[in-house]
Amino acid sequence: MEYRRVKDQEIYDDLSQKDVESLSGRTLSSANTTAIGPASAGGAKANSSWKLKSVVTLALTLLTSSQAILIVWSKRAGKYEYSVTTANFSVEALKCLLSLAALFRTWNCHGVTDDNRLTTSFDEVGVYPIPAVLYMVKNLLQYYIFVYVDAPAYQILKNLNIISTGVLYRIILKKKLSEIQWAAFVLLCAGCTTAQLNPSSDHVLQTPIQGWMMAIVMALLSGFAGVYTEAIIKKRPSRNINVQNFWLYIFGVIFNLVAICVQDYDAVMNKGFFHGYSFITVLMILNHALSGIAVSMVMKYADNIVKVYSTSVAMLLTAVVSVFLFNFHLSLAFFLGSTVVSVSVYLHSIGKLQPQK
Repeated sequence: MEYRRVKDQEIYDDLSQKDVESLSGRTLSSANTTAIGPASAGGAKANSSWKLKSVVTLALTLLTSSQAILIVWSKRAGKYEYSVTTANFSVEALKCLLSLAALFRTWNCHGVTDDNRLTTSFDEVGVYPIPAVLYMVKNLLQYYIFVYVDAPAYQILKNLNIISTGVLYRIILKKKLSEIQWAAFVLLCAGCTTAQLNPSSDHVLQTPIQGWMMAIVMALLSGFAGVYTEAIIKKRPSRNINVQNFWLYIFGVIFNLVAICVQDYDAVMNKGFFHGYSFITVLMILNHALSGIAVSMVMKYADNIVKVYSTSVAMLLTAVVSVFLFNFHLSLAFFLGSTVVSVSVYLHSIGKLQPQK
């Protein structure tokens, strides 16, 4: 009896020890899981954010590169047979509808919250008319500037917005660019200009004063509108991007409607709103609408500097596509400019935006 009592005690002690070891193992495993969990979640979130930035930037680059081609195709006999004000109105209306459709989808999937509710308070809505009217004027100027400049001169003068964006980025968003990034901006201007020079002409930059003034105004409008839009979009990071887009585009619709009444009222009333439209014109409007939404996504999840670089790379991509579509001949200047642009993009990527002290 005594031997059996001792044996039972040994078995009990052995089982107890195993229970303790098992419990300790589970506790340690749980602790390790808890410790690793947040790090893994943070890594997954960062990876998801990087993928989103890459997708929207790539989309903006592709849309912008095809935008110039579609604008050229929409012209007949060297002029626009459609009203440019109605085209801009159609672009803003389509962007507004797409944003509203995306917002309805968000409401159906996640319900209505403080971050995705359409509020009409002045604090939120009152900031959007400024960029809306700036974008309207800039978009109209990009049609009328061709009265004074040709396509090569326009491509060169368009690069002025690169510097204006950098300067306004520092002034409005209170961030300064490093010396490397300023050097990258200069190289980007030089590279794009070199790549788009016409080797068969020595008078590419001999533009009338009206053309220069319009190009400078376009650069300032584009830079200020872009940086200001980024500032108001990022002011409330948790705010749903579709709500912000809706208010920006609804004011764009209103201002472009005013432009139609002021400039093309008689033509629209006599010939119709869609007079002169073709399939290419419709594709151009769709392209402009998707490009606008892509720009907003870049500003929301990346920054305005990324937008500048994506559109600059798009200009080079347009030239490559033109080789197959318009028999464009690649020159030594293009290859040199492409190399300089690639270096400038790399320099900008290793430079870091710093808060202004």
